[in-house]
Amino acid sequence: MRDGLVSVITPAYNCAQFIGKTIESVQAQTYGNWEMVIVDDCSTDNTREVVESYSKNDFRVRYICLDKNSGAAVARTESMKAAKGEYMAFLDSDDMWKPEKLAKQLAFMREEGHPFSCTAYEQVDEQGNPLGKVIKTIRRTSYNRLLLDCPVGNSTVMYSVRAMGKFEVPNIRKRNDDALWLQMLKKEPYIWGMPEILSEYRVREGSISHNKFDLVKYHWKLYREIEHLGIARSSFHIAIWGFIKLLHIK
Repeated sequence: MRDGLVSVITPAYNCAQFIGKTIESVQAQTYGNWEMVIVDDCSTDNTREVVESYSKNDFRVRYICLDKNSGAAVARTESMKAAKGEYMAFLDSDDMWKPEKLAKQLAFMREEGHPFSCTAYEQVDEQGNPLGKVIKTIRRTSYNRLLLDCPVGNSTVMYSVRAMGKFEVPNIRKRNDDALWLQMLKKEPYIWGMPEILSEYRVREGSISHNKFDLVKYHWKLYREIEHLGIARSSFHIAIWGFIKLLHIK
């Protein structure tokens, strides 16, 4: 483990169209002590070529390709295993960071003594244009609060490996980020939120998270098979999630 190093955890699959901008947003960070561990889940497009065009000129960008297509959870776990940093920060292969994201979030965690944190973020379209929607964070998110309506954006999360150790992402095709946070919240009681908008989430047509109705069965799987919640409690959380997400209340 290297002191002060932030390992950027990025699983990738067929993201050649967007991943260049994602990498550039990391390279633009005002905090320069980072490594970006990109694990390719056997992309069939030219993701490898795009990433290697950056890694050959910047040793901090590391490219790893899985032996077989295994899903985002496995790719994220392998990225975490390969990480060498004192901190891990998560960034999806089509999202982007504001230039001061790492510096401000690290300062927040160190000054406040919080080992686990997230930030607010905004949505952008496929071309990177703002959609006028900001997803705010809350001051602190517990295990039970996250079950109700995950107020945590994947590409905003950072945690201290020194304080919390390494984790394996539960192998569920969708909502594996939520599943990971739930695992981590069994060790650390809260994810602490920063109100500042430091990340950009790209809304893509046809993306895994785009069809909210399709996600219902994965939330059920998360509650029942990963977290082993009872039928009544799982049904309650599905209803709350549906009320908030499907009706666009949040």
